[in-house]
Amino acid sequence: MAHFYEEPSHTFSEYLLVPSYSSADCIPANVSLRTPLCRFRRGERPPLEMNIPLTSAIMQSVSDDRLAIALAREGGVSFIYGSQTVEREAEMVRRVKRYKAGFVANDSSIGPDETLADILSLRERTGHTTVAVTHDGSLTGRLLGIVTSRDYRESRMTPDTPVRDFMTPIEKLVYARDGVTLSEANDLLWEHKLNALPVVDERGHMVAFVFRKDYSMHKENPLELLDTHKRYVVGAGINTRDYAERVPALVDAGADVLCIDSSEGFTEWQR
Repeated sequence: MAHFYEEPSHTFSEYLLVPSYSSADCIPANVSLRTPLCRFRRGERPPLEMNIPLTSAIMQSVSDDRLAIALAREGGVSFIYGSQTVEREAEMVRRVKRYKAGFVANDSSIGPDETLADILSLRERTGHTTVAVTHDGSLTGRLLGIVTSRDYRESRMTPDTPVRDFMTPIEKLVYARDGVTLSEANDLLWEHKLNALPVVDERGHMVAFVFRKDYSMHKENPLELLDTHKRYVVGAGINTRDYAERVPALVDAGADVLCIDSSEGFTEWQR
């Protein structure tokens, strides 16, 4: 049923905003863009704030773990898309949480019996020029060495050359143990003039990399949005169908905030 308003309508051009008095403190440097992300009581501090008021749409073509890392680095929050299996979404959340500020979770590994051709294929697929060589080729296998672009020359080597023949073995590597602080890791990078520092656990299994280039990136991004463990903050989308399984899995993976994702917000299932 239509409703008629008696008041006249207006356009934006009919209004003039008169600015208030501006003191000497009203300068850009004093502006704060911190924005609450969750409901909170008046007088209390929000349980989760963003350093910039920016989130990403819960869409497969937009919000994956890579955007989540990039957005958290700038101070915002990305919501991993939920239109995938529970296991895949939870793994994306884990990848973001493993990307502890300055510590890059290993996501490019190769076995010692694979070849130069496999290295080139991996580089083409991921864009990574630093690759961990593990005993079984897995991301968390025992570290045997690393391969960087300085370890091989495509024009001087045959594609079937085994990785073990040109990798830098662990005996010649400088590496750190899991638990090292970012400050200590950066000191090792600069002291030994390294571009990459592998981090391994007590069994010698691969955990993460610390890169020299990330030191500068960390300094250039003072608004990074981190949790209490210095990990990037990440959100995740859930639906109204398998939430009973999805929510516990996402929380267990480390998701900081969840958002119901639906094409319609006013439904019985939403309630």
